[in-house]
Amino acid sequence: MIFIRAGFIGAGKVGFSLGKYFMVNGIEVTGYYSRNENSAREASVFTKTKHFMKVEDLINESSIIFLTVPDDEIYNLWNHIKNLNIREKIICHTSGSLSSNIFSNHFQSDVYVYSIHPLFPISDKFESYKFLKNALFTIEGNDKYVKELTELFNNMGNKIIVMKNSDKTLYHLAAVTVSNLFCGLINRSVSYLMEYGFSENDAVEALYPLIAANINNIKENGIVNALTGPVERGDVNTLKKHLSVIPKDHESTYKDLSMELIKIAKIKNEHRDYKKCMEELK
Repeated sequence: MIFIRAGFIGAGKVGFSLGKYFMVNGIEVTGYYSRNENSAREASVFTKTKHFMKVEDLINESSIIFLTVPDDEIYNLWNHIKNLNIREKIICHTSGSLSSNIFSNHFQSDVYVYSIHPLFPISDKFESYKFLKNALFTIEGNDKYVKELTELFNNMGNKIIVMKNSDKTLYHLAAVTVSNLFCGLINRSVSYLMEYGFSENDAVEALYPLIAANINNIKENGIVNALTGPVERGDVNTLKKHLSVIPKDHESTYKDLSMELIKIAKIKNEHRDYKKCMEELK
């Protein structure tokens, strides 16, 4: 097993959460470095670790360095630290969309590079760590320590999936679709209720049981068995009514997603004819 002393460059929500998660699971964390010294100090207080004034000092004291900075900063940060004494270190970033290929020419520095991503919405730097035990993590990178890093997360109770670097973009698209784009769909639904008097909070509260029940139904029974509603029933008249009131700039999304539902409905109801629905959605 590799000797774990994890240091974090970057003290945002992901750095806070992952560092705290490691600490509560008995994994040694050296501390934080950030261009914003106050952020590093705050993260170190939260995790009861150190904050470093120099990135070199953090690297020297750590065996694994996590670059928990925005995606657009990872490459420039790597170009800086690859000239430091990082030989035999493990360097990780936590981007969902970027692979370990962003660590260009890493073999010249004798380091081992990985992307490790939690499939989880880290929205609060002080609270999200409490729920990371439920997260699936993905990893891709050098073969040398994949097994050990996988065991590290398995021992904390997390499932971890090993990926190829060519898988990252499609994987991230899947994550964004059910996370960020899902927020967009909810916002549209809320806006329809607000059209006739609901406040945003009242709309979210009213819709939440429907959202939660659907998610739970999918988890318990699968997508096909969870499908209900006018498309599944082949209710053309309801589709027509929806299309008569929907904002024009929402129409293409409604049609595209309804056509996706028809694909599912055809599996659920093999003998039901959806031709009229499909014609209405063209």
